[in-house]
Amino acid sequence: MTLEEIKEKIELGIENSTVIMEGDGCSCSTKVISPIFEGMSLLARQKMVLAVMNKEIINGTLHALSIKTRTPEEDT
Repeated sequence: MTLEEIKEKIELGIENSTVIMEGDGCSCSTKVISPIFEGMSLLARQKMVLAVMNKEIINGTLHALSIKTRTPEEDT
């Protein structure tokens, strides 16, 4: 799975998101910025992103994904 494929999948799964990817296709990190995270705990935010990528993690297409989440205000 390429970084671009991961980016597209997260952007489709998380409303109004901007996704920044680093790493390689099977072990990478992402920063997801979305206003939908407002008022959510860090754990709830990470669970939301992991839910989008769950199939790929379970089937081994994606081995590791480090996640940072921010609201637009937190990212300034």
